[in-house]
Amino acid sequence: MARKNLLAGLSERKPATSFDDEGGAARISRTPPLAYAARGAFGAVTRTIDDLAARADAAKDLEGRIAAGDLVVEIDPKMVDGAFIADRMGGDDEGYFALLEGMKAQGQASPILVRPHPHTSGRYQVAFGHRRLRVALELGRPVRAVVKQLSDRDLVLAQGQENSARADLSFIERSRFAWQLESANYDRDTIMSALSVDKTTVSRMISVASRLPDNLINAIGPAPATGRDRWLDLCALFQSSGRDHPLNQLLEEPAFIAASSDSRFDAVQEFLRHPTHRHESEPKALVAGGRASSGQKKYWSSSNGVRVAKITTSGRNFILAIDRRVAPDFGDYLLGEMERLYKAYSALRTEGA
Repeated sequence: MARKNLLAGLSERKPATSFDDEGGAARISRTPPLAYAARGAFGAVTRTIDDLAARADAAKDLEGRIAAGDLVVEIDPKMVDGAFIADRMGGDDEGYFALLEGMKAQGQASPILVRPHPHTSGRYQVAFGHRRLRVALELGRPVRAVVKQLSDRDLVLAQGQENSARADLSFIERSRFAWQLESANYDRDTIMSALSVDKTTVSRMISVASRLPDNLINAIGPAPATGRDRWLDLCALFQSSGRDHPLNQLLEEPAFIAASSDSRFDAVQEFLRHPTHRHESEPKALVAGGRASSGQKKYWSSSNGVRVAKITTSGRNFILAIDRRVAPDFGDYLLGEMERLYKAYSALRTEGA
């Protein structure tokens, strides 16, 4: 009985009895629970429920802030897909490699903008920041991003306006973007807002991109130094020369492919102006009007077939351009060995003199 009473004392308090002035039992009242009621199994359950509720509130708040674009989060770049309308032509230019080196050394300075993928749960779709996304993927690092709920129209507006603000898209890239929006049945007001241009400029952009075949534009590339007037001139030349000219022969020549994008534009323009002046036995003619590639180009590949460097010879210059994607530190290694190589070269010249 003593054990039973002991356990009863641990589980509850005995009711307290109060007496009236005459000493008789007047009423029975229960005292408030003791502090230890918040401890033990019941207290643990209560705390767990409170914690879950707090976490749910925090998650809801976080979700709301992410949806509003108030937070920058880190995302696996493999989980992010490209925009449904491309705004930039492919290619590894100097700007891309500069961005690669900058992000490698200092990290990602500004976030990209993405939205939850409209068709695939758990994935995202980028609005702008394609090159930063590509660099993060290449470096194997998370990409810093702002996540917002965007409609298709909101996405193309953000995409176009951000690129217009950065001013790093060429005329033909912006023209193709406008033409793709037009083909996707977006109205001219949306296209004007996306590119921050007036109706006349949009019309000219669409005119250029729609009058030249895709394979020709892709072969030329972004041509960053070539502006609107020269592209309009190229359209006129292409239309007036007819579509039966053997332009594809030019586009497939190794010397043409190796030239810079602006020089490829010059070569096409020159070919369309004087198609009868060019002969297949004179491959140098295709870069006769080139500003940046008047020299001959060739490539050096390693024994396993990997193309490591591009070699350009022009007059007094011999330029060796190393592809950092396949040999990131090879250039630094060569600089470290330059004195030894030059001494060996000088010794050979002395012996042969």
